[in-house]
Order: sequence, then C-alpha cells, then structure tokens
Amino acid sequence: MKRVLILLQIVFLSQLLHSQVTNTRKWRKTEKDSLDNALLLYDEKNYLLALPIFNNIHANHPKEEFVKYIFGKCALYRADKYEDAYNVLSEVYAKNKKVENIEYDMARASHFTNKFDKATTHIDAFLASKRTNPAMRKDAELLKRYISNAKYYTANPTKAKITNLGSLVNSGEDEYVPAITADESILIFTYRGSKSKGGRMNAFMQPDPYGQYTEDIYMSVKQNDQFVAPVPLDSINTLGHDAAISLSHDGQILFVYRDNGDDHGDIYQSYLIGESFSKPVKLKGQINSYSWDGHCSLSPDGKTLYFSSERSGGFGGRDIYKSTLLPDSTWGNVVNLGDSINTAYDDDAPFIHPDGITLYFSSKGRTSMGGYDIFQSTMNIDSTFKKTEHLGYPINSTDDDIYFVLSASGNNGYYSSGKKGGQGLKDIYLIETNFTSPRSLYLVKGVTTADKKPVETKIKVEITSRNNAVFRAFTSNPANGQYLLTLPAGADYKITYTYLDKAPQTLTLSTLNISGYNQKINDVGFDTSVTPTVEATPTVAVASGTSEATKTTTVRADNFVTNNKVQEKVKLFADKYGDISAEGLEFRVQIAAYKNPKNYVYKHLKGLGKVEKLLLDDQITRITIGGNFNTIGKAWTHNKKVINAGQKDAFVTALYKGKRVYLEDLEKMGIFVVK
Repeated sequence: MKRVLILLQIVFLSQLLHSQVTNTRKWRKTEKDSLDNALLLYDEKNYLLALPIFNNIHANHPKEEFVKYIFGKCALYRADKYEDAYNVLSEVYAKNKKVENIEYDMARASHFTNKFDKATTHIDAFLASKRTNPAMRKDAELLKRYISNAKYYTANPTKAKITNLGSLVNSGEDEYVPAITADESILIFTYRGSKSKGGRMNAFMQPDPYGQYTEDIYMSVKQNDQFVAPVPLDSINTLGHDAAISLSHDGQILFVYRDNGDDHGDIYQSYLIGESFSKPVKLKGQINSYSWDGHCSLSPDGKTLYFSSERSGGFGGRDIYKSTLLPDSTWGNVVNLGDSINTAYDDDAPFIHPDGITLYFSSKGRTSMGGYDIFQSTMNIDSTFKKTEHLGYPINSTDDDIYFVLSASGNNGYYSSGKKGGQGLKDIYLIETNFTSPRSLYLVKGVTTADKKPVETKIKVEITSRNNAVFRAFTSNPANGQYLLTLPAGADYKITYTYLDKAPQTLTLSTLNISGYNQKINDVGFDTSVTPTVEATPTVAVASGTSEATKTTTVRADNFVTNNKVQEKVKLFADKYGDISAEGLEFRVQIAAYKNPKNYVYKHLKGLGKVEKLLLDDQITRITIGGNFNTIGKAWTHNKKVINAGQKDAFVTALYKGKRVYLEDLEKMGIFVVK
C-alpha cells in the first residue's frame, strides 16, 4: 500500500514538474522508508512532522526535484525555515514556471521573507492565471492584502524592541503561550518536547514513536530581574495534553486548555493553593460548548472572562466573547464582542490588561500583515469596544503573532514565535513596547504576616466612590503571605485586611486623577499577643499625596475561646458561611489523625455521637465524632461541645465529593459565598 502511494506521489509530482521520475534504486533502505513515512505525513497535511524527514532526504539528494519541491512546500509551515523554502522553491521555479500553484507558493515564500515586491509580482501572476480555482483565488486575494499591509508597516516601524528570553527559559524544543502575573514575577507557559510527561502520542493518545509530543505546563519565577530555569507543574500535568492558556493578574487562577476527545476542547481552571496549583476543573456555565473553546483572560475584578470560541452564531471562524460571573459562581450572559472586534476571519487570544479597559487580541482579518496579528482596543463607558489599533512592526510580522500578554506597567509584553535565530522551535520573547500612551492603574502588592511569620489574610477591596461596591474579595497566599492586586483608574478604593479576630487594617487609594502606572508595596503585619474583644482598626489613607488615620470598631460575633489557629479559622468561617450547604459537601468534627491507627478509647466524649474512622486518598485515617453535618455552622456547634468535653484540639474538617478540602478552597470554588 505504501509503495503504491509513493508511486502515485512520484508520478503526480513528475507530471507537475515535467521532470524525470525520481530514481530510488540506489537509495539505502532506510532512506526509502523515510521517504515512505514523509509522503504519508505530507498526504495527511502533517507538514511540520514531514519537514525534518524531507530536509534530511533533500540534504542527501539535492538534485532530486520533487524532493526539493515538497521540502520547500513543507518549509513554508515553519518560521525558521522560510529562507530555505524561498531558496529551494526559487530553484524549482527557475526550471519550470508551469508547476501547479508555483506562483502562489513563491508569493508566500517571498512574503514570509519580506520580499514584498517579488511577492506582489507572483501573486498578481497567480490571480491572472485562468487555471486558478475559486477557492485558491480567495486565499490569494487575502494574501495580496497581507503583502500590501506588510509592506506599509515594515516601512513605518515602531520603537518596540524584541528579545529572546534565552536558554534559561527556552530550549531547542517548543515553548509557547506565555502567561504572566501583573508584576511579571511569574511566567507560566506550555512546553512540548522530549521532556513531556506523556512522551510521543498519536491522535488516539496512544504511545507512538512517530507521534507528537504531548503538552506540559511549566513555570518560571523572576529572581534578580531574570527568569530562572522553569519547572513543570506536576500537580497539573498528565500523560495527555495540558496547555496553559492564561493566568489571572494576581497569579491565583491558572486557566488550562484540555481536549478529552469528545468535547472539541474546553477551558479549565486551577487555583494556587499554598505553593502548588490544584487539579484543574472545567469552567461551569455557558463558556464551554460542544465547539472549540480555547483561550481566555480574566478581568482584574474577576467578574468578566473574555474568551475565544468557534461556536455558531459568530462572524466567521473563531470569535471573541465575554461572559459574566453569576452569583452561583457559574459563568453566564455570554455576549459576542461584535464586529468592532470580530471579523469574517479567525479572531483569537484575548488579553484584558490589568487596567481593565484595554483589550489585546489577535486577528487574521483587518489590516493584518499575515496570519494572526496583534491588535488593541479600548473599552468605552458603555463597556463596548469600538476602535481597534494595529500594534505595528516589529511586534507584528508576516507570520502568526498571537498570545500576546502585557505587564501592568505596559512596558513589557511577551509572546511566542518561531523566529529564525531562536533557541529552537517556538520560543518565548520579551517585547519592550515603548508605547506612547500610558496604561493608568495602581498595582498594590505585599506580604501579610503575624508575629513576622507569613499568614493567610482575608483581603476585601471596596469602591468607596461607588457606594462601597465590592471590587474583589480574596486571600493572601497561605504559604508565603504574598498578595497582588491591580486597581483600574477612575475610582476611590478601600482595602481591608483581616486576620483571625485581630484589628483589621485598611488602606485607601484614589485612582481618580492618576496618569500612567503607579505601584505601592503594602506589607501588613498582625500582632497575636493581644486579642481584644472590641477592636480598633487603623486606616492608612493614600490619596493625592496625603495620608490620614481614622478608626472604626468591630465586635466579634462568637465569644467562644479557641485553643489554636485551626479552630479560630473554623470559627470565623462558621460566622461567615454558617448556613451554606451544597450537594456533595459535608463537615465532620475531627478528634485525631493517624497513619497507622489503633483502637483508641475516648471515654470523655461519651454521649457526643459515634466515633468513626475515615480513610481518605492521602492514606491518613481521621477519627471523627458525631457523624456528618451539612453546614459548617452545625459542625462548629458540635465542635465546641467536643472541646468543652476535654478534646482541646478537635476541629471541623470539610469533605467535598469524598475528598478533603480546605475551607479557603470552598471560597475559591465558589461554594462559600456571602449571601
């Protein structure tokens, strides 16, 4: 079967090239087998997989015209091979200008290598030919527009500077789709190569030495203003494809793309809990559909998600939509962004800047220089986007330019590209933008501590200029106490930091009259040596360069005296979410936990319910008493009885669908919400 395919290919190509059939009689068997595999891949349009094989065959047999031609065709699909494609196709063209579609191939090769006058000559010749079929004519007309746009933009470059991030981040394989925190302290990206957890897989996700490497997610942190060697996110990566999409501006939520084979690809989210990310969970609501849904970006207040989709009803190909976070923590109210953003061609990779109003995206339409180009649009007062702007050359090129992200300051952008001269295939690049218009916002970050040790602190951000509307509510990282938030221009804000029953601390900021990027480091420390029943809250005001202090009072709702921080946390959660229940959620009062449990007796707890052993997936047996409770309020009430009976270290533990979860996880999952 393969030999018949090779013969058909040779005859077909020889007719096109008006040259002799390639003589493979003197070839080594391994070369014939390689040609066999390469032609099969080419026939299936797997040009990138076929390319290195044809490259080797062409190097060993440079005079074989059909090998040269197919090698040139495949090289048009890899950016670092565009010059090779132009050179070999030029040789074919010089010998025979009647090869089918050779004018179109030469136009593409000339366009990719910035030879725009030659590209124009070839595409005009192709369009003038009576042999050009209608489908190819449509592609050629689009290419002609690309060539014209590219000629204009390259003649009028911006001041942007593009630099490869180097060998500490990039390798000889694929690194792409960068995602960053607003302060550029963390970089997360997708990797595909020999280190992939799943190795090479075929289309059916079975091990295959000729298959593609699976995708993994890697993370790099910045130290001394440089990204260090990245590490895989083992808590997320599987044997299948795991691709990073985007990161919330504060770094707490990672969005992941997965395709399980029956849903055409969906968006998942993972939360940073301590020092690792949780298992990704598919977004709930209307964002994921039976069509491809593959990229997204979260607004700074966490209430709007911009995403790209191939669902029906759009303007053509992929379109960009937005969705609103509903009170039940699902995503709804999906709205197409309209023809001011979307075109009849593919529009993809939205990124909403931390300023909350500037949207970056990639489009194959409009004034693209070729394939995807990056555009920006600013939100109007009515939340619509009306005017788009091309980011110019050299940020945009004749190749695909996509997955652009920008720091809060607006000074540095990042994207991936297969530019010639990189570390390998696709690499991640730093873009010094040199934008003329500033991105106006306030970035606030710091560390929350108690007795100089990092602690998890509740942080609530209110817009005081809008009747104290809650802008965001979140917690600092429990492992290191770090937090980060961005405040868009045009409002007055109050940030309240709460830890256990200590006096809350507040910071007020005004962004009404700011121009450009502003940053404040606000470390917050709590003293646990004093536990007042009536608390004074110091407030630090920062507005228009002035400071002032005010005081408020807060009275505790529960006067029960706890014995440790775990019980204190349970008490606080019970005060706030005491009546909330959910399907699959239960609470138990834990009195002990053992790796190898024995038969212990709890005589002092007689009359407080049945003592049970609970073995969870971490292989630790937990001893609980009183059965399960459907709310944390009921569980805490029983917990206090157990403590008063003499079990001083008893506390409430939560289970969701049979697995233990932390109480703060229930907030992040949207189960614990203030009603």
